[in-house]
Amino acid sequence: MPDNVANQIAAGEVVQRPASVVKELLENSIDAKSTEITLIIKNSGKILIQVIDNGIGMSSSDASICFERHTTSKIKSAKDLFNIRSKGFRGEALASIAAVSHVELITRQSNNDLGKIIKIQGNKIVENKSTVSKIGTSIMVKNLFYNIPARRNFLKSDNVELKHIINEFHRTSIAHPEIKFIFNNNDSELFNLPKSNLRKRIVNIFGAKSNEKLVPVNEETDILKINGFVFKPEYSKKSRGEQFFFVNNRFIRSPYLNHSVNSAFEGLIDLKYNPSYFLFMEVDPKSIDINIHPTKTEIKFDDEHSIYAILRSSIKHGLGQFNIAPILDFSHDKSMEVPYSYRNKKEIRGVGIDVNENYNPFDNNTIKLSKNIYIDLEMDKNRVIDNDSLDSIEEDSKVNTLDFSNDGNFESNSVYQLNNKYLVNKIKSGIIIVNQNRAHQRILYEKFLKFITIDGSKPQKLLHPLEINLAIQEVEILVSYKKQLKLSGFIFKKISSSDLLFEAIPTFLDPTRVESYIQDLLDNIKDDISDKNFSQSDLTAKLMSKSLAIKNGKKLLKDEQEFIINSLFACKEPAVSPFNKNIYYTITFEELEKKFL
Repeated sequence: MPDNVANQIAAGEVVQRPASVVKELLENSIDAKSTEITLIIKNSGKILIQVIDNGIGMSSSDASICFERHTTSKIKSAKDLFNIRSKGFRGEALASIAAVSHVELITRQSNNDLGKIIKIQGNKIVENKSTVSKIGTSIMVKNLFYNIPARRNFLKSDNVELKHIINEFHRTSIAHPEIKFIFNNNDSELFNLPKSNLRKRIVNIFGAKSNEKLVPVNEETDILKINGFVFKPEYSKKSRGEQFFFVNNRFIRSPYLNHSVNSAFEGLIDLKYNPSYFLFMEVDPKSIDINIHPTKTEIKFDDEHSIYAILRSSIKHGLGQFNIAPILDFSHDKSMEVPYSYRNKKEIRGVGIDVNENYNPFDNNTIKLSKNIYIDLEMDKNRVIDNDSLDSIEEDSKVNTLDFSNDGNFESNSVYQLNNKYLVNKIKSGIIIVNQNRAHQRILYEKFLKFITIDGSKPQKLLHPLEINLAIQEVEILVSYKKQLKLSGFIFKKISSSDLLFEAIPTFLDPTRVESYIQDLLDNIKDDISDKNFSQSDLTAKLMSKSLAIKNGKKLLKDEQEFIINSLFACKEPAVSPFNKNIYYTITFEELEKKFL
């Protein structure tokens, strides 16, 4: 097999996307004992990935052969595989990268007056000569996958690829707070992280407010040493973005160890949420195998059961030291314990009757949807005033003209809720079962898409502008959606790399919920970020509808149930959610009869 073909096959394992290149180049710079590393990206790495460091550089001979397969200076014999401390050791990365891109390498060691410049195109050296350069190494990777069109077309949108690059940058920079990191994206500085300790590095990346969220975790045993931080339980998230495991300063993925962390938080956070953590484990290199996956993000432990138990105990101990974990009280009567789902509820109210003093049954301008939910048609036909009832339901003027009792299909007042998740309604041919969350997503999606693409939502100006502190990456995500969010009613400006100032919000959104909504929106963007086949307007409408839709598990009043059903079937596409999932199923009377034969 020709070398260029073999290298392209190897590239399929090592170089999956631009972020894969970033990972390999950053790790090489760290292994070169660099104290300052600069990452430069253009077009999310599709056009340019450049890493510049002030490390020890390479000799002329090493520079000439570093792009050949299985060439590495980091291991000398098979025994070295069981005592690996460096990041890279396979000798495949540079060869794989050079096989699918245009590469330029400039490097110089301190004991040489001149450096070396090497240019490669498709794994062929087109230039190799001496040059004047600084001590250290600069490597540029241009036009990634230029010679493999199918792989290039497989890449996602710029936002998606940049997200993966930022994730790799986070993993590397968190593992090495003693190194200064700079990240420039499209000629704009995204991160400038000075040398610091771990706590300051986390704060510099995820925002100033993250400092108050951190709980230290420290433990040392004969098997392993653990140090790092977990976030306080109240800052847990639906997404798993801020979860970092490092073993011997190498980022790893481990569902098994993640389960250990989750078990340490048992009883402190809802099962639907995930704790955030930055945990470093130091073990004997001989007790692990890091050579089981090409990307080196999976490892095998000799005694993973002991590590699981020690990790869990260490986190529980750390939470307990700061009075975060619950204190054991053997005299406590568990029958008096409030269930978790009610711990954060408002004060318990006595039985009474809710009265709306402004409601006038003879006023045609006010339509009563259900107890505590009213629409004032003169003020705003699109605004719902929510009094601790159905969240964020939008009234559509088309709904008021529908008469389901006359079309022979739906039966009026026959809706009921099943398991706080499904709405069941009798129809002419049988029954229809509706998923309430997906139905509300569809209702809001069509509303938001109309706002964004046609009408534009009327914003409500905040009396006191709201400043929200976020991670730098999260700020950039929202700025990239600024135009669409403005059309939805959000008006904000960036006042620092990690702070946004909101001056106006949509009329349908409760001002006290803005911060939680923004975080929920960010979580959804991270989980469901679109590829290039979707417009940003469409994606914004989808994500907003997902964030604001009522959740499964919420008990609805009778009028609220009917409102969801009626609004759904006033939509253009009532059958599927914005994320192409079925909203309802029908069961005919004939199908029911067959069940009883």
